[in-house]
Amino acid sequence: MNPAYPFSAVVGLDDLKLALVLNAVSPRAGGVLVRGEKGTAKSTIVRALAAQLPPVAVVAGCRFHCDPAAPDPGCPDGPHEPDAAWVRRPASLVELPVGASEDRLAGSLDLERALTEGVKAFEPGLLAAAHRGVLYVDEVNLLHDHLVDLLLDAAALGVCYVERETVSVRHAARFLLVGTMNPEEGELRPQLLDRFGLTVEVRATREPGERAEVVRRRFAFDADPEGFAARWAPEEAALAERIARARAALPAVRLPDARLRQITAVCAGFEVDGLRADLVTAHAAVAHAAWQGRDVVTREDVRVAARLALPHRRRRDPFDAPGLDERLLDDLLDQTEPDGPDDPDDPDDREGPGRPEGPDGPGGPPADGSQSDGSQPGGPAAPSHEISGEGGGGPASDASPGDGEPASRSGDAAPHDSAPEDVAAVGAPFRVPVLRVSGVGEGAAGRRSSGRGRHGRAIGARLPGGAGPRAIDLPSTLLAAAPHQVLRGRRGPGLILRRDDLREPVREGREGNLVLFVVDASGSMGARRRMTAVKTAVLSLLLDAYQRRDKVGLVVFRGRGATVALPPTSSVEAGAARLRALPTGGRTPLAEGLATAAEVLRVERMRDPDRRPLLVVVTDGRATSGGDVTRAATALAGVTSVVVDCESGPVRLGLAGTLALRLGARVLPLESLGDLVSKRRKAG
Repeated sequence: MNPAYPFSAVVGLDDLKLALVLNAVSPRAGGVLVRGEKGTAKSTIVRALAAQLPPVAVVAGCRFHCDPAAPDPGCPDGPHEPDAAWVRRPASLVELPVGASEDRLAGSLDLERALTEGVKAFEPGLLAAAHRGVLYVDEVNLLHDHLVDLLLDAAALGVCYVERETVSVRHAARFLLVGTMNPEEGELRPQLLDRFGLTVEVRATREPGERAEVVRRRFAFDADPEGFAARWAPEEAALAERIARARAALPAVRLPDARLRQITAVCAGFEVDGLRADLVTAHAAVAHAAWQGRDVVTREDVRVAARLALPHRRRRDPFDAPGLDERLLDDLLDQTEPDGPDDPDDPDDREGPGRPEGPDGPGGPPADGSQSDGSQPGGPAAPSHEISGEGGGGPASDASPGDGEPASRSGDAAPHDSAPEDVAAVGAPFRVPVLRVSGVGEGAAGRRSSGRGRHGRAIGARLPGGAGPRAIDLPSTLLAAAPHQVLRGRRGPGLILRRDDLREPVREGREGNLVLFVVDASGSMGARRRMTAVKTAVLSLLLDAYQRRDKVGLVVFRGRGATVALPPTSSVEAGAARLRALPTGGRTPLAEGLATAAEVLRVERMRDPDRRPLLVVVTDGRATSGGDVTRAATALAGVTSVVVDCESGPVRLGLAGTLALRLGARVLPLESLGDLVSKRRKAG
């Protein structure tokens, strides 16, 4: 088995290294969320961190990794004697797959022993394996809601409760939660986002010299992993020793009351919700002081902690980009700076906030040991993991819709004509009525339409399909097998089962859909006030799709053709960005817009056949250029559709209603989207 890529050999990414190290020093820092584009070493640097964590002592034979010095009194493998044998092992790194089941995460009844030996036995899950270690979730934003709920409970309580199939178990589950995500693929639920103590935004460097060093080191590692790891072993050993020293010094670090008031003032100044931000910032500041070799928290420790703990907590809207105004941070720190030093004997306080972050004094290296040019002091120049074979390109810019996407259905023609363009503003989003796909589907779990799958409320049981059961419905399986035990010659405990006894549960809940927006951006929609209302309505529908865990896509038609401004994706944020920059003007090729939508749905049906589409056409119904609207609408037969009628004024032609008849769609006047919700509230 090849060694992991060395932590010290990763080029740059200083903030990410520091956030991970602070959590290694103090698990109370609350974990790390790593946001960034593909190919930026997110996964590899997290896996490399595990090798730097100090080993832990565990009770021998305990499946739940109890600390022999303070064993869990409720451990299912306990109670453990005070003098129980123990062993020392490396800190665990447990990876949670996006498609894992609840049983795999939390644990469940050991079905094999239950059915063959007639005993109740608990099989631990990944939360038990991660206790006192690292739980790593790659693509954490793609986790299903049921897994997110389990993680929320365990992260908040430090305990995992399992109540299912006649098994009632609780065990300790305290772990360092590290998640990585690409924001292009969708955002996190706010509840889970707040559970991450620190967050870091990473991007691939645009400096050619650093990029070249990344490639050199990666080549050297791929050619000789053992030799590469050996060359970086001194730096890795020094880093591990420094983490261990900081951990040992952590209890002695003081947080003066003046610095605590400074932390709370900064959190209040950024208007973050709740008090978790204050706690996390305080723990991170103490950890940073220990990492720097100080025994008292200073202004610089507070500043570093706030930069890592607050960006993801100051978001007021799902479409707000995370970030922190560092000028405001410095102003808040200046306003709350104590008059005198926290500790007259502490040289760090006397030197003030201008002191370099490194512990070696002026001119010393940064805290993570890296140089500004990406090299390590005394370390070999060989390739870094930063590209990790994932590709080095960043996402297409959101500055203009359609960048990097198929140009138009009308060949090489531009999607607009020579008419002047105008970009209307977008208002504040509002609540919209719930739009659902009729019938019951079997798509991915979500919150929009009725669906059957692995999650939801159990409404019955059935024989499994040809691939075998996806899960076992234990009561139904036992009931099916019980009448045949005498004929099968059962003797003693346990049941004699056959394949035709197995039953799987039928669960009904909610599924997510593909919401495809087809937006008319032609000149007939170009009055600034009118297009602002249209954009605001579509943004409100996008927000509703975000909350209901849908995939979204955006087709825009204007001029001489239609453009796929946003291919189907889980990143509603990207859709909002394209919508804000959407220009208007030109003629109205309605048929091309519908034909492009039909093609997008055809391709997506092949990629994800279980996800049912919901088509939302936003138009006034006019068609001043292009092909036959009736033929284009026929290609969308059978797709659940909604036409948002944008026609305004005292005299209306009703063209959107005619289009809705052709599509078999429901018609919603643009001005009624917000009114429908308020009327339902009053009626209720």
